Amino acid sequence: MAKLQKSIDKRNALIKATIELVNNNGFHGTPMSKIAKMANVSPATIYLYFQNKQDLVNQTYLEVKTKYTDFVFKTYHENTSVKTGFELIWRRIAEFNMNQSEYSFFLNQCNNTPIIDEPSRKEGIGHLQPLLDLWERGRNEAVIKPISDYILYAYSINPLSFLMIAQKQGEFQLTKTHIQQSFLTAWDSIKL
Repeated sequence: MAKLQKSIDKRNALIKATIELVNNNGFHGTPMSKIAKMANVSPATIYLYFQNKQDLVNQTYLEVKTKYTDFVFKTYHENTSVKTGFELIWRRIAEFNMNQSEYSFFLNQCNNTPIIDEPSRKEGIGHLQPLLDLWERGRNEAVIKPISDYILYAYSINPLSFLMIAQKQGEFQLTKTHIQQSFLTAWDSIKL
């Protein structure tokens, strides 16, 4: 039992080190040797858990994406109205981004650069299925604009990433008023 826990702890340390180093240095500025050093394991240990750097980053992305979507959809119910459901999901995304900024920044890097392979990216998109289903229902009910999910995401969800980066850089401070204004702007951008 202790051996299993030690193995889990090493893997978790590698995931944590990957997130921190990719956030601070980018994918290409994060060699395996730095990940191993930060995780306090030998470089060879990484290969007990991951095939290579790409596998490590892909698996880290999917773990973080799972934490993200588990949090975002935890209180969502399919039977709510489209606007209420979207507001609940949007606010949970905002809360996650503010309270779990290291995960948020990592996902942002993964979503906006080609560091994640295509199968992992597709699996990650699958984690958003409740939101995609809500938008489909919204289009069918003529509540949401009949446009691509990618455009809906770009105009309603991605601005949160921009605001989080501005906050991290000390250029902007998100207040409750800003969150409310941001939600109303997001809703206005996708509603019919």
